Amino acid sequence: MKPFPENIQGVLFDLDGTLLDSAPDLYAALKAQCEEMQVAAPPYEMVREVVSRGSRAILRCAFADADDAALLALMPRYLELYQAMMAEHTRPFDGVDELLASLESQGIVWGVVTNKPGFLTDDLLVRIGWAPRAAAIVSGDTLPVKKPDPAPVLLACERAGLDPSRCVFVGDDRRDVLAGAAAGLYTVAVRWGYLDGGDPSEWNADLVVDHPSDLTARVKVTA
Repeated sequence: MKPFPENIQGVLFDLDGTLLDSAPDLYAALKAQCEEMQVAAPPYEMVREVVSRGSRAILRCAFADADDAALLALMPRYLELYQAMMAEHTRPFDGVDELLASLESQGIVWGVVTNKPGFLTDDLLVRIGWAPRAAAIVSGDTLPVKKPDPAPVLLACERAGLDPSRCVFVGDDRRDVLAGAAAGLYTVAVRWGYLDGGDPSEWNADLVVDHPSDLTARVKVTA
């Protein structure tokens, strides 16, 4: 097993499914759109599993026969509905608040690298009070590429003034592990997220954890 970095400078996180349980609001927006279009809404668990893949995958749960062009046409209304309600039921996963507080108390900075569109990411982080606390926020449209490309992770390191070799990237999707590893960070896959139907133990992450408290106990300044 790859050794955990010593004297950690920072921890970067995926957002949906890693820090925040946003599936209830993402599902509520889809359900509202289905009601508008008089279409039966899919089961919640079906939607929750694909949250990490973004709004197109969420829409496909309800509109399985639609081609990509049709899904793209549905997306603006879906995102409008979601933005209106996206902080109603979205909450940090159990143990995340304590993890972030522990990092901050040690002077370890943290940031967010997400594939979520920037206007939603920025608005959501403001609503939950995290915007001033994050040292870097990189969204899915900040660059021309997104995870699993390492460029967004490297940009977050640059913005936060971090050495990638002294940083950790944490996520609930294989793409998080791929992006973090390619950027030279220590990678952590979490079991509490949406997982896209996958098994984190098969993603070749440097570490797999079951609960945020596992990271709180491990991420310490050692020098």
